[in-house]
Amino acid sequence: MEWVQVTIRPVSAFGSVLRGDTLFGQLCWAARYRQGEAGLRALLAGYTQGAPFLVVSDAFPAGHLPRPELPPRFWPQAVKPEERKQWKRRRYLPASVFARPLAAGLEAAAAEAPPPRPFSPQSQAHNSIRRDTATTGEGDFAPYQLEQLWPAPGLRLDLHLVHDPVRLPLADLLALLTDVGATGYGRDGSLGLGRFEIEAHCGGRPSAISGANAWMTLAPTAPQGQAWHEERCFYRPFTRFGRHGGIGALMRPFKTPVLLMDTGAVLTPATPDFKRYVMGIGLGGGGELSQVIPETVHQGYAPVMPVLLDESGGYGP
Repeated sequence: MEWVQVTIRPVSAFGSVLRGDTLFGQLCWAARYRQGEAGLRALLAGYTQGAPFLVVSDAFPAGHLPRPELPPRFWPQAVKPEERKQWKRRRYLPASVFARPLAAGLEAAAAEAPPPRPFSPQSQAHNSIRRDTATTGEGDFAPYQLEQLWPAPGLRLDLHLVHDPVRLPLADLLALLTDVGATGYGRDGSLGLGRFEIEAHCGGRPSAISGANAWMTLAPTAPQGQAWHEERCFYRPFTRFGRHGGIGALMRPFKTPVLLMDTGAVLTPATPDFKRYVMGIGLGGGGELSQVIPETVHQGYAPVMPVLLDESGGYGP
């Protein structure tokens, strides 16, 4: 498996937050349209048996990674009691934080001004249209509003992708990502939302600290099937209420909900192997997630960053 970091530039508003598991699903549909169903099946061979062909992170502001989901006893001392809400709302930290022990890195980040918000929500008015008359219809005028996420000027986003270069060469991966960016990611992609362009890419995981003792996840993940030091695992639960994309949206679109750990979980494995790029499992198959498309899978894997969680952060007496 190889790690590639791709920098993208939003060129429209977004209807959905750019999350790794959702983007993985859209990349699978892009592969289906480019390579056919047989090509997608070949890519997904062994996916739920620990052999993913691709694992996708959430999108983070360029040069940043998610704030670790740690309890208050690990928070920086620089965060005063009256500033705790602001600290909890800070979703991203400079990547340099993770090249040093977390306690020192978080202290340095807390002393700096928070970065500007990458997206600003704005409401967009809509109204239902009767397709047979192309009007709102008599007595059917029922306007409603949906939120759109508008990128900050000059915003660039980093995606971290771990791929099997044999099954999915880098050139093919970039082509699939280009297809998704051109057709639109997430909600209302068919209406012009969720467009982006690739600006740059480079190989290799961001520099990580030596002597790491835990992982931080860069996407929602399912950690089942691995041994953990449970007292040293910190996370926020996340329930994914998924829907089919592509032509699957024209069938019965809803999939079985999936319970995951949200991005930024800090997990300590019982058997350390901090050279690994990925942890988690592939979910689905055999009709577990969808009766309409029984082969449906969900990304329960996540790219991981090694981190050094200090023993002084709450484990000791």
